[in-house]
Amino acid sequence: MSETSIRGRFVWHELMTTDTRDAARFFNTVIGWKAKPWAGQPSYSMWTIGRGAPMGGLMPLPDEARAGGTPPCWVTYIATPDVDETALQAAQYGGRVLRQPAEIPTVGRFALIADPQGAMFAAFTPGRPASPEKPGAVGVGDFSWHELMTTDWESAFRFYQRVFGWEATGAFSDPAFGTYQMYGRNGRTLGGMFNAPAAGGLKPAWLPYIRVADARKTAAAIGKAGGTVINGPMEVPGGDWITQAVDPQGVMFAVHSLKPAPARKKKTPAPGKKAAPKRKAAPKRKAAPTKKKAASRRKAAPSKKTASKRRR
Repeated sequence: MSETSIRGRFVWHELMTTDTRDAARFFNTVIGWKAKPWAGQPSYSMWTIGRGAPMGGLMPLPDEARAGGTPPCWVTYIATPDVDETALQAAQYGGRVLRQPAEIPTVGRFALIADPQGAMFAAFTPGRPASPEKPGAVGVGDFSWHELMTTDWESAFRFYQRVFGWEATGAFSDPAFGTYQMYGRNGRTLGGMFNAPAAGGLKPAWLPYIRVADARKTAAAIGKAGGTVINGPMEVPGGDWITQAVDPQGVMFAVHSLKPAPARKKKTPAPGKKAAPKRKAAPKRKAAPTKKKAASRRKAAPSKKTASKRRR
C-alpha cells in the first residue's frame, strides 16, 4: 500500500476526560469496551473490544488543556503522510496549530489543529505502514460515522478538501438545520457536516459515532448508566438509526446502528388440490359354490329302477 493512501483516513479516536475510571465504567456498560492500560504510558488506556482489538484511547484531560479552557472531549485523528507539512497547510488555509508536531515514541507523529471555524482535530502520521481499509461496514464497537457541527460548512469543507483531499459524496436538506453535506474519499462516504443551530449554543466540534447493534436499545442503556440522551433515538435518511448523548462527564458522543433487516414473512403453504372423494368399495361378490356343494345341490339323476318303471 502506498504511503499517500492513508491521507484523509480516520485512524484513531481519543477521549480526554476528567474521570477516566467512571468513563471506563460507562462505556463498558453502554458499548462493551474495556479500558486496558497501555504499556507505553500507565495513565493512558486503550479501548478494546472482543479479543482485544483496539478501538481508541482514554486519558486524563491534560492540565495545560484545562488551563486553556478546553473541556473534556473526543479528539479525532486524521491520517496524513507528512504531519509537519499538513500543519503548515492547515495554517495556510485558515486553521490554527494548537500543538506543534510532536513524536509519540514507537507510535507516530501528531499535531493538534483547529479548523477555520474552531473545531479541533489531530493530524497523525503513523510510525509504521497502516493496514488496508476493510471494505464494507465497520463492526460493532468501532467508529462508523464522523460528523462536523460547525458555523460555516461550505468553508469547512473547502478547508478539509485542501488539507486531506476529501470529496463531496452527496447532500440532503433538513428544515431544522438546512444542508447536510456528506464527504468521503476513494468513493466511500465517511461522514457529514452541517451548520449547527445558533440557538443550541454548540461550538464547532467533531462528533464521533460508534456502531452498535441497536441505537434504540442503547439509548435506554445510556440513561441507566448515568448518561443523558439529547437527541433520538431517530431514524435517518436511508433507514439507519442514531442516538446522540453526553456521558457522565459531559462529553458528547453518538451511536449508530444499521437499517434493521426486514422481518421475514412466514411462508404459507400453497393451497393444495382437494383430495378426490374416496370411491365406495364395490360390494363383495359371494364366493361361487365349490364343485362338491354344487353337485350336491343338483337333483340326482333317476336311477335305473325308476327308468324301468317309467317304461311300464
